[in-house]
Amino acid sequence: MSAEPLTIRHIARALVFDPADRLLLIEYEAVRPAPANPDAKNFWFMPGGGLEPGETHEDACRRELGEEIGVHDAVIGPQVALCDGPFHLFDKSRDARERYFLVRLPDDRIDTHMLAETEDNPVIGTRWWSLDELMATDARIEPVGLADLACRIARGELPETPETLTWQGA
Repeated sequence: MSAEPLTIRHIARALVFDPADRLLLIEYEAVRPAPANPDAKNFWFMPGGGLEPGETHEDACRRELGEEIGVHDAVIGPQVALCDGPFHLFDKSRDARERYFLVRLPDDRIDTHMLAETEDNPVIGTRWWSLDELMATDARIEPVGLADLACRIARGELPETPETLTWQGA
């Protein structure tokens, strides 16, 4: 008997930077253990979520930033990366087709009071990460390569075409 194929989910996420070039990430509790590191209980991820019918990735990114961090008027910049493939850390495993967009906020003010209500995984909290902290941490940051990409973007090095990232353990 073969396993059911995973549902394909099209997703838009944002690399959200404040004026100090800190990156905003959301910490989630992993519902399932990570294949590469079963002891890692939590992981950090960018704000964003699934597209609704008729939405573009940019529209979904803007809507999700409003729902998750209370920023309703974000300017959605260029797509800087993508990550496609099976993702199993959320409550519902999916074949994720993620597109990542650059967003620069004028300050670090966010409102996350609605965040936990919109997620299917337990939310631990949010944090603005300095690039040094991001590069030095042992915390699980998804996807692989996000910290390096964030550092290059902060230096003004935007990729000419979206960079392909991968899930840890993929």
